[in-house]
Amino acid sequence: MGRVSVEPAAYQEVKPWILTKHYARRMPCVQYAFKLLSEGRVVGIVTYGQPASPWLCKGVAGDEYRKRVIELNRLVVASDAPKNAASILVGRSLRQLPKGLFVVSYADAGGWNHVGYVYQATNFLYTGMTKKRTDIYSESGHSRHHCGDTTKRQLRTAKHRYITVTGNGSCKAHLMKLIRYPVLPYPKGESRRYDVDNPIPVEETLLS
Repeated sequence: MGRVSVEPAAYQEVKPWILTKHYARRMPCVQYAFKLLSEGRVVGIVTYGQPASPWLCKGVAGDEYRKRVIELNRLVVASDAPKNAASILVGRSLRQLPKGLFVVSYADAGGWNHVGYVYQATNFLYTGMTKKRTDIYSESGHSRHHCGDTTKRQLRTAKHRYITVTGNGSCKAHLMKLIRYPVLPYPKGESRRYDVDNPIPVEETLLS
């Protein structure tokens, strides 16, 4: 592997990656963004932001810590990126975030056959799976943005949930103990890597 580095990225730098290469094809809330450079070329991006669910923010460590919860909401790595590029990007970006944050991320098991090996490699805790369900369809992907049309439904696939805490030492150890979700053994299985130029989900998200 050649020289790689992880640096903060501007919103306008990560936006094209998210809209054209990530399977969701939509912008999330972006509070922190980072890029992975290999020999000076950007080969991946990761973003963090406020979770869409207020229940998640309260559920991680209680109401007292809800404002400290952020989500790793987009991770995109080029198909020709160096080996282990995704785990390098996640691991190094976590060290550049403010200390004392609870970081949640999801691996889409139902829609994309993702297991979450990147999060396992970067020492996230595994806290189980969300439930598969349907909700009101919206182009943004969030049911609260349905603009009054409640006739269409979309599938929200089951996802593996991972959590970690930024910082180190006794402070990090203390916060890790505050996580309310049960910590479970890492899931295993064949993980499917999607084509960043032509992502095709396992399941359709728009239901008739």
